[in-house]
Amino acid sequence: MIICLDIGNTNIKYAVFDGEALKMSFRVATDVKKTSDEYGGQLITILKNHGVNPDDIKGGIISSVVPQLDFTLERMCATYLGVTPLSLAPGLKTGLNLKVDNAREVGADRVVNNVAGLKKYGAPLIIVDFGTATTFNVLDDKGEFIGGVIAPGIKGSLDSLVNGTAKLPRVEIERPASVIGKNTVTNMQSGIVFGFAGLVEYIVKKIKKELKRSDVTTVATGGFSEVIAKEISVIDHVDKLLTLEGLKYLYYLNSTEA
Repeated sequence: MIICLDIGNTNIKYAVFDGEALKMSFRVATDVKKTSDEYGGQLITILKNHGVNPDDIKGGIISSVVPQLDFTLERMCATYLGVTPLSLAPGLKTGLNLKVDNAREVGADRVVNNVAGLKKYGAPLIIVDFGTATTFNVLDDKGEFIGGVIAPGIKGSLDSLVNGTAKLPRVEIERPASVIGKNTVTNMQSGIVFGFAGLVEYIVKKIKKELKRSDVTTVATGGFSEVIAKEISVIDHVDKLLTLEGLKYLYYLNSTEA
């Protein structure tokens, strides 16, 4: 078995794969103050609660957009699992051609999503990731990453709204019964859910227009992908495990044991 870690600004997502099959997945809050021992104790407890023996994990791979945690999680894997994880860094084979101004600016999570998306859905392709930021990745008919869009994230936008006002409460991000809210909570939910649905639909349509083709598969991933995808017609697939499956593919592509 192998373990895959996707270290994001808000959450760290884990998955354990037995060959190609997903054994388990979970997420924990990202906290740069935690030590490798704290993360390790948490990991071992969760693995055992899911019936996974840590000794059966023989390899791992990490994708990170939080450099402060790279060493911490690498040390955790070494100490608690006895594995030295691969890291998504320059030199790791991805098979992805980056046709952008500066390839080093492309986040690790976007690279992994592109790799997984191409393998699962082919090209041309648009991948919308509802993470800390809302990102749009565009791959042309050759499967080359030609750029995209970075917009504010859903949770961050809500946090900004709440923190920047004196009386607005923190609300659950879920679809209200109607676009016209009858109270403060449903007013806010309408603005967030339908506002982001409109943003995604408009941007996807603009991308397809620039590509001069309508037959572009669009995949949504990330925590709020299901909520938004239900409101619009431009999303063809919701795939919440896309990033972790991309890490699995890259591990086997680069591992000497593969």
